[in-house]
Amino acid sequence: MEPTPDRTSDYKADSLSLSGAVSMGTGVMIGAGIFALTGQIAELAGPLFPLAFIAGAFVTGFSAYSYIRMSNTWPSSGGIAMILQKCYGPGAVAGGAALLMALSMVIAESLVARTFATYVLRPFDITDGPLVPILAVGVILFAFLVNIAGNRSVGLFSLVMATLKIGGIALFGIAALWVSGFSFAAASESGRDFTATGFIASVALAILAFKGFTTITNSGAEITEPNRNVGRAITISIALCVVVYLLVAFGVGSSLTIDRIIAARDYSLAEAAEPALGQTGFLLTVILAAVATASGVLASVFAVSRMLAMLTDMKMIPHSHFGMSGPIQRHTLIYTVVVASALAVFFDLGRIASLGAFFYLIMDMIIQWGVFRYRRQEIGAAGAVLLAALAFDAVVLVAFTVMKLQSDPLIVIIAAVAISAVFGFERLYLGRWTEMRGNGHAMHKAGKS
Repeated sequence: MEPTPDRTSDYKADSLSLSGAVSMGTGVMIGAGIFALTGQIAELAGPLFPLAFIAGAFVTGFSAYSYIRMSNTWPSSGGIAMILQKCYGPGAVAGGAALLMALSMVIAESLVARTFATYVLRPFDITDGPLVPILAVGVILFAFLVNIAGNRSVGLFSLVMATLKIGGIALFGIAALWVSGFSFAAASESGRDFTATGFIASVALAILAFKGFTTITNSGAEITEPNRNVGRAITISIALCVVVYLLVAFGVGSSLTIDRIIAARDYSLAEAAEPALGQTGFLLTVILAAVATASGVLASVFAVSRMLAMLTDMKMIPHSHFGMSGPIQRHTLIYTVVVASALAVFFDLGRIASLGAFFYLIMDMIIQWGVFRYRRQEIGAAGAVLLAALAFDAVVLVAFTVMKLQSDPLIVIIAAVAISAVFGFERLYLGRWTEMRGNGHAMHKAGKS
């Protein structure tokens, strides 16, 4: 199916430069990957947690291959939905997987927003209570206000924020390593047992730390020279994040034992800054965390609102104006803010991250199989790479599920019920839509499921 012309959402071609796209992608990735997930990854992987980031980048690189090939052929705002419809047709499979992606992005917003609140309150020794969700909702509302100013405001703001935080985080990692004499305290003995399954499971969260590259895919039609720059922006973003993640992981590991990293998993960078850099370093790290997470929320809101608007334009999800005026894009911004705020209020960081990992991995497996089965020849993709990406996702998902069944079975149940509900809803909604579109051979397989 050819992408539906954008009539209701204000997409502007060439409104995002290559640097703006890279800034947007790294804004999402670094906001979640370092400040929200470092401690949680260490809890599963143990002293090997820096290697989990490398493994996550490796798996993400294989996954990103299909997105780049598809986006080079059909750049689109809401690119994930385009990829799914190109593969499966306008049915419940495409609609359900696209909605899972959108929900995983909303989850990422709430994850990073709650991390923002956790770090900002750390100087006051506040780790819980009503101020955490209040501040989380506040930064989500700030992101909403910046987004309604338009794409160029988002691009400029993201570029400035990305430059500040990449430089600042890299300096933190280098300084912490230098002060420690390049030792690695996290390698000291721990009373915990860490397994190979735990390490593989930690890669699920590391993948979540890199999944911000899809933000670039979802803004494909707005990026200058999208057939070249979408792939370049994704590659540059992942490469930058690998360097930054490793610097910080080794910086944290040089200052804290693995037990202390796990105990401070929601604010591990702030915890590591004080022994390495003193009180001034601690406060500067808190400020840096606030900048990084705020820009992460901004970039995520920007992307998911456009994806939801595209899903509406493509008739993949229903839409109600609820009496609001203005374009659909404005409405989806509001829906995104409301759902992300609710998640930030009712879920802690660990469960938010787990739910996002389940949603994203299922969606990505559906995309990898769809591209392999239906589009690989048309876009010139290597089948072996697509199958490898699918296999890596499956292994990581199984390991993550096994670990969560042991530590928090409720979140596994919640994820399973939510995923089933998403596909059930899409089946009911799209099952009543009898019009067939497009010329893909997947129509008879998925379009009328």
